[in-house]
Amino acid sequence: MIKTLAIGIWICAVALGSVYFSVQISNTKESVEPEPAMFGGLETIRGEVTSIPVISSGAVQGYFLTRLSYTVDPLKTAKLSIPVNELITDVLYTALVGEPVIDFPDIDVFDLDAFKTHIRETLNERVGEELFHDVIVEQIDFLSKEDIRSNVQQGRSLKNNASENHSAPAAAAPPSH
Repeated sequence: MIKTLAIGIWICAVALGSVYFSVQISNTKESVEPEPAMFGGLETIRGEVTSIPVISSGAVQGYFLTRLSYTVDPLKTAKLSIPVNELITDVLYTALVGEPVIDFPDIDVFDLDAFKTHIRETLNERVGEELFHDVIVEQIDFLSKEDIRSNVQQGRSLKNNASENHSAPAAAAPPSH
């Protein structure tokens, strides 16, 4: 019985000692700071699909369609007096309408990096400080006037075919009594 009592006291002493030392060690460790978020805690704002007319030689040559996202400092965006999406849309139209960076009918090679830099710098210039850190391209398309006309004509021909198929009334089935 004395052996059992001695073993019980030994187990209690070891358990209390391990708890004491683990608490001491955890208090002496420096507080571990979490790793900073990717992009340094920046937030991503997803933009809307924007359709910008491409004007060349005094006429609309087509439409530049794009969807962009932006990495921004959330603390600075909270200080803006106008909503960010409206600011972005205004700056995109102001910066790109009539701009040779999106003049697709006459462009040989589209420089994506120059486009992204142009958008970011124009946005930051409009705000007056570095709020926009990166521009992320989700979609870029160009539709010429000819593409739009052919799509409209195809849509009309599909509607006409569908209406022709459904225009003839089906013969009424005789009533079954």
